[in-house]
Amino acid sequence: MLSSLMGWVDARFPATKLWKEHLSEYYTPKNFNFWYYFGSLALLILVLQIVTGIFLTMNYKPDTALAFASVEYIMRDVEWGWLIRYLHSTGASAFFVVIYLHMFRGLMYGSYKQPRELVWIFGMLVYLALMAEAFMGYLLPWGQMSYWGAQVIISLFGALPIIGEGLSLWIRGDYVIADATLNRFFAFHVIAVPLVLIGLVVAHIIALHEVGSNNPDGVEIKKHKDEKGIPLDGIPFHPYYSVKDIVGVIVFMFIFSLVLFYAPEMGGWFLEKDNFVPADPLKTPEHIAPLWYFAPFYAILRAVPDKLMGVLTMGAAIVFLFLLPWLDRSPVKSIRYRGPYFRWALTLFVISFIGLAYLGTQGITDIKTILSRIFTVIYFAFFILMPFYSKLDKDKPVPERVTFK
Repeated sequence: MLSSLMGWVDARFPATKLWKEHLSEYYTPKNFNFWYYFGSLALLILVLQIVTGIFLTMNYKPDTALAFASVEYIMRDVEWGWLIRYLHSTGASAFFVVIYLHMFRGLMYGSYKQPRELVWIFGMLVYLALMAEAFMGYLLPWGQMSYWGAQVIISLFGALPIIGEGLSLWIRGDYVIADATLNRFFAFHVIAVPLVLIGLVVAHIIALHEVGSNNPDGVEIKKHKDEKGIPLDGIPFHPYYSVKDIVGVIVFMFIFSLVLFYAPEMGGWFLEKDNFVPADPLKTPEHIAPLWYFAPFYAILRAVPDKLMGVLTMGAAIVFLFLLPWLDRSPVKSIRYRGPYFRWALTLFVISFIGLAYLGTQGITDIKTILSRIFTVIYFAFFILMPFYSKLDKDKPVPERVTFK
């Protein structure tokens, strides 16, 4: 009966074909390591955010007079509402932790290089959509930091010549951040951006499965196949890596639960104390700072004295990530076989990114401004100098087949 049912479904929808192409007969390298957990974890958190978001919208009121009180109602009066809200807020930060580690793995093992340029571009578009989703969701609690953070970010668009003022007005929907702003941010956060995000994730996975997964050696497993056309260094994603990913999920959920139940605010890094105060347009917080996942780019913005140049520099910091596949001139993908120039450049890049993330959450002082400028120069040097040091680097010979280091 089950076979008949599946036959009936397959005649009308390619269920078995999709299962085989993307799971049971999708051959992945045998030598995946710890760094290959984060793609599946990102998908898990996306589902978590969608599900918890649906439950939150059942009691949330997108109205400036009611928004803050509705969040308090969810936290205090809705059964298990506190858990759903903290799952969503902790999940937002966890999403960026996982995404940044996923991107770092791509940098280490050259997952942006030919033939995976489009996989990288789709991944970067997912990152942009995620930033938009987080920014719009951050306004919804209508706390002090939500209001003033949005005020600062939206005002940046006004620095753009010709279109700036009109664009800022369109984003706000009013001359000030008000009810119209909250309503349109709610609509984008709940409906528009999630649809775009899901579409981009699907495109990212389809593009990945078309060219095949990279591996820690940067070796293309499709070059060596047996008489049946199966890669010699490949194994089916299911059941081997689907089971392996379950182990990663269990470890992740253990750490996630510790944060969720014992430190959901993470000392102000995940939820700031100012956001537990209702938004007041007449009272500016002592220190306005974005959440940690926006902080590197905010620090770059503040490092540049001119407002317009600061906005353009902050935008360039993201644009350069899109250009990475064409800036890297090395024929070698994996850091295992890259020369010392790339290793040092990547190390300095990571240090600069973490340094900017910290400085972006801190108040402005002379020494912190100088450090922000130094880290900004290092950040951009990684990309601007890449065509030179990647070409001149002393790379090691790459093996023909995957290894198990």
